[in-house]
Amino acid sequence: MNDLKVYLPCGAGIEDLLAREVRDLTGLEPAFKSRAGVGVVLGWRDVLRLNLHSRLAQRVMVQLWHGGYRSENDLYRAASEVAWEVWFTPAQTIKVEITAQHSPLTSLNFAALRIKDAICDRFRERRGERPSVDTHHPQVRIHAHLGTEALTLYLDTSGEPLFKRGWRDDKGDAPLKETLAAAMIAASGWDAARASTLDEVQPLYDPCCGSGTLVIEAAQIALRIPAGARRRFAFERLLPFQPHVWQAVREEAQRAQRDWPPGHPPIVHGSDVSFRMVDFARRNAERAGVAQAIELRGGDALERPPPTRRPGVMLLNPPYGERIAAAGAAGQRAEDRARRGRESAQVDDGVDPAEFFRRLATHWKTHYAGWSAWLLTPDLKLPGKMRMRETRRVPLWNGPIECRLFRFDIQARRDPLAVPDGNGHAPV
Repeated sequence: MNDLKVYLPCGAGIEDLLAREVRDLTGLEPAFKSRAGVGVVLGWRDVLRLNLHSRLAQRVMVQLWHGGYRSENDLYRAASEVAWEVWFTPAQTIKVEITAQHSPLTSLNFAALRIKDAICDRFRERRGERPSVDTHHPQVRIHAHLGTEALTLYLDTSGEPLFKRGWRDDKGDAPLKETLAAAMIAASGWDAARASTLDEVQPLYDPCCGSGTLVIEAAQIALRIPAGARRRFAFERLLPFQPHVWQAVREEAQRAQRDWPPGHPPIVHGSDVSFRMVDFARRNAERAGVAQAIELRGGDALERPPPTRRPGVMLLNPPYGERIAAAGAAGQRAEDRARRGRESAQVDDGVDPAEFFRRLATHWKTHYAGWSAWLLTPDLKLPGKMRMRETRRVPLWNGPIECRLFRFDIQARRDPLAVPDGNGHAPV
C-alpha cells in the first residue's frame, strides 16, 4: 500500500514540531499543516513506523474519502463508496467517531449513525453479514470530520491515543500528557537523541516532576527508545497487517537504541515535594526501561540545589491555582485553604501563588546561573510576576487550556552591596 493520505492530529501549537518529526522519521515532506494536525502521503510501512515512534501525534489516520456533502444522506452515500472490506472483516467490532467545525447538520449523533449504517449495509451486501458496534472497546475506529461543506472519512491505525505509552500505571491528579511533555522537550531544542555519546547530553531537570512524565520522555529520547515500544496498535488487527513487516520495523528500532553504560551517571533529573509522587515516578521509570538514566529525589522546588555542577535545561509544568502546593512549601498552605472550601488559594501568611513564583525566580537567580528554564503556564503575565524577562514564548495548549512555554535564561543575582566596576556596573 503506497501513496496513502495520512493525517496526524496533534495538540494545538505543536504542528510545526510534528511536521519536523514526520520529516525525521520518514524522510518525507508533509503535504500540509492545519491547526492541530499534519497531513502527509506515504506508504504502509511508514504508517507503522509513525505509530511506533511519534511522540507528538495523537493518532495516525488513513484518509479513505473526502468530498462535499449537504445532508445526512450524502454521508451515507460517501461511506457506501469506501471499500471497508479491504481493511477489516465483519467479524470485527467498529465505532464511528465524529467531529465537526461549522457543520450545517443539526445532530452529530444522527450523522454518525448514517455513516455506521452505510458501513454495515455495504458489508451485508458483499459478505452477507455486518460488523457489530462496540462504543467502549472497538477493534476498528472510523473517524469522520464534518467541515462547512466537506466530509472526510479516516480509518484509525493507532487504536488507543498515542499518548498512552503503556508505562504510566502510577499517576497523580491532572498528569501531564506524554505528547505535551514531548512537545515541551522538542520546543526547548533539547535533542539528546542526536548526541554522539551520552556524555555530550546536556543535563535536564524537572523540579516539579510529579509522576515523572517529562523526565521519562526525555530519558527515552536520549536512549532512542520508541514512544510506542510497550503498547499495541489497531493496525495489528487490520487486513493489510503483515507480521514480518512489523517485526522488521521493530527490529530496526531496537538496533538504533542505546544501551545504558554501567556506572554512567544519570543524564535526566527530577524532584518533587511529594515523596509519594517520586515513588510513582520511580515505578513508571522502571516500566519505561529508563530507571538508570534518571535521578529522582524528593524536595521543595524552592530549596533544591542544581542536580549537577554543569548548567543545563530546566523543564517544568508547575502546578497553578489550587495545585500550587505540589511545587513547594510556599504553596502547601494554599492547598490547605482550598481543601477547606475557601474560594481563594492565598496562603495563611498572605503569600499567594504569585509570591511562590517570585520566590522561585529568586531561588533560580541565586543557585541556577547559566541554566535555561522552560516553564509551561496558562498565566500569560507570569514573567512579570516573576520579575524575569522571557527570551522566548511558545504557544501550546494543555487540552482546552491555552498556555505559553516561556524560556528564561537565568543570570546570577546582583549583590546590592557589591562595589561597582569602572563602568559603574556591579559585578554579577
